[in-house]
Amino acid sequence: MAFRRAAKVTALAGGGALAAFYGLSQLRKKQTRVAYAEALEQVNVPFCDELPSRQAQLAALRNTEEFDVLVIGGGATGSGCALDAVTRNLKTALVERSDFSSGTSSRSTKLIHGGVRYLQKAIMKLDYEQYMMVKEALHERANLLEIAPHLSAPLPIMLPVYSWWQLPYYWAGIKMYDLVAGAQCLKSSYVLSKNKALELFPMLKRDKLVGAIVYYDGQHNDARMNLAIALTAARYGAVAANYTEVVHLLKRTDPETGKERVCGARCRDVISGQEFEVRAKCVINATGPFTDSLRKMDNEKSPKICQPSAGVHIVMPGYYSPDNMGLLDPATSDGRVIFFLPWEKMTIAGTTDSPTEITAQPIPTEEDINFILTEVRNYLSPDVEVRRGDVLAAWSGIRPLVTDPSSKDTQSICRNHIVNISESGLVTIAGGKWTTYRAMAQETLDATIKAHHLQAGPCRTVGLMLEGGKGWTPTLYIRLVQDYGLEVEVAQHLAATYGGRAFEVAKMAQVTGQRWPIVGKRLVSEFPYIESEVHYAVKEYACTAIDVLARRTRLGFLNVQAADEALPRIVHIMGKQLGWSEQKKQEELNAARTFLYQEMGYKTRSEQLTNTTEISLPLSEVDRYKKRFHKFDKGNKGFITTVDVQQVLESISVQIDENTLHEILNEVDLNKNGQVELNEFLQLMSAVRKGRVSDSRLAILMKTVEETLEERGLVSVDRSGGGV
Repeated sequence: MAFRRAAKVTALAGGGALAAFYGLSQLRKKQTRVAYAEALEQVNVPFCDELPSRQAQLAALRNTEEFDVLVIGGGATGSGCALDAVTRNLKTALVERSDFSSGTSSRSTKLIHGGVRYLQKAIMKLDYEQYMMVKEALHERANLLEIAPHLSAPLPIMLPVYSWWQLPYYWAGIKMYDLVAGAQCLKSSYVLSKNKALELFPMLKRDKLVGAIVYYDGQHNDARMNLAIALTAARYGAVAANYTEVVHLLKRTDPETGKERVCGARCRDVISGQEFEVRAKCVINATGPFTDSLRKMDNEKSPKICQPSAGVHIVMPGYYSPDNMGLLDPATSDGRVIFFLPWEKMTIAGTTDSPTEITAQPIPTEEDINFILTEVRNYLSPDVEVRRGDVLAAWSGIRPLVTDPSSKDTQSICRNHIVNISESGLVTIAGGKWTTYRAMAQETLDATIKAHHLQAGPCRTVGLMLEGGKGWTPTLYIRLVQDYGLEVEVAQHLAATYGGRAFEVAKMAQVTGQRWPIVGKRLVSEFPYIESEVHYAVKEYACTAIDVLARRTRLGFLNVQAADEALPRIVHIMGKQLGWSEQKKQEELNAARTFLYQEMGYKTRSEQLTNTTEISLPLSEVDRYKKRFHKFDKGNKGFITTVDVQQVLESISVQIDENTLHEILNEVDLNKNGQVELNEFLQLMSAVRKGRVSDSRLAILMKTVEETLEERGLVSVDRSGGGV
């Protein structure tokens, strides 16, 4: 009854407004579709169906006498600036010192959102600027979902309510979020009873739960979205090159004013080491956390405007959340907001927000990982054991918060973004958020064109389809299955990753030699990534194994162990295609493993089981695990090797190849002497019992073998004389 009364009050409060809003929304949705169609017709720039190679792009950088615009930085904002510029018929170049989306743009919460918490602050503080920031972001959210439908989709997010008074309070705030979105509201939010909330999100803590509110935001594959923007710019004629580092800025003296003006940059191809000059009428600094480095190149006395903040995320198995329902914790123990979201059939949780130093290789800390796990435990049922060992990957992204150098209060953080033009003409775009990259790019180009007196038309990126968006339909994957004989899961993945370009990847897929699937060899069994994606990644300017692991596929972000398993095959395929020597292949293996170890959380995961791991098991369990160990250690040597395991497996007619066995034992072989000692096994089982290690292949293998032996009534071969 209490829930019904509360729901009735909230419904009466907003019913009339929503009725009027609905009618207005239908009209505006029709107007929006017309606007998209008009935007597409306005782009009069030649479109190249075949991407130029990276070598061709580098040659164009060297040989072009002068570009209109040189954009430095290949993240979402920089790529957005390049796409905006080239579709205005400006001769455009884009350079990135690492890979496209290698920084913050690939390490987000994967949401396309206006910011519910920003709207709350805007209302509570009557802050019009913050309100307009949310309104702009909601407009951009709608546009991004429209122009890249294969990479993005609406996602329902549940806000659980544990106090009756909070129900109308949160409902009013979420309904305001819908109203601010106007015609671009994805789907109307709604209230759930306790039972319905638990039905939709059964992992939720039921104690004191009174109900929930569900609202909608967008979700996307951030690195692939960034890449789609850069590739679209390249197809429209922008000269885009990754692994092209700016050594210093070029300047000339303006004959009219006598002042120095930025007129390009000296660049270095990171792959070959060759240097060359790129001339341009204007240069845009879109380097995210590294904004100040480029500003210092322009003027050593430039004040620092970037105040970096680290945001850590973790990835857990998909069973921690429903397939299509996220969760928002609006008030964590320290006042931050935590999202708990399904993503790529896994569960992503984050983010933290803490000051950090600027680095190209941010590393997630154990403290941040445990903070997120603690907050997750607070919202999930006690029946769900949230284990440290279930963290499959973790990463840190640096959010470039900025202060406005033009403001009198230079210490105040700018809540949105800033566009600044230096005395020498360097245009800097900094701050902002993923969702508003397009609007930021538009504002940047508008300011650039005005300041540098460039001849260009208006912005044409609203409604402009991104790479793969054209030709995509929700049922495209069925054609891939029927036409090529791909597994359904693989076909769905290709359609959701490459959109209309998925057929190009499917054509490259090798025959499996099996009855089904006919084509499409997986890189690793539990993920739908296939070998032909590595071949296609090279066409998409992938230069290193890390590019494939982290940004062309998302394997490194989803499961570091699976990524490590797939790595040798990826290096082999890339090496063959790019002509790598054996030394180069080994360098790529080492670099990628360092990346997984440091930046993707493999280090913190592996540190859960070390030589110093305490053995804290009851005596009864120690005896049980010793007996299990001795089923493999027949000679009571105190250790087991791959030979010991192989012999026991053969006795129950199980075959595992030697390389796989080496990998399984190596995970537990702490002193790396080629064998697993009893003490190491007990350390493993202690860590498993505490939840610090999960999915240990050796622990599961030995338990399964023990159970099989007991079921069959077998005794050890050496004691029975070999009989069965």
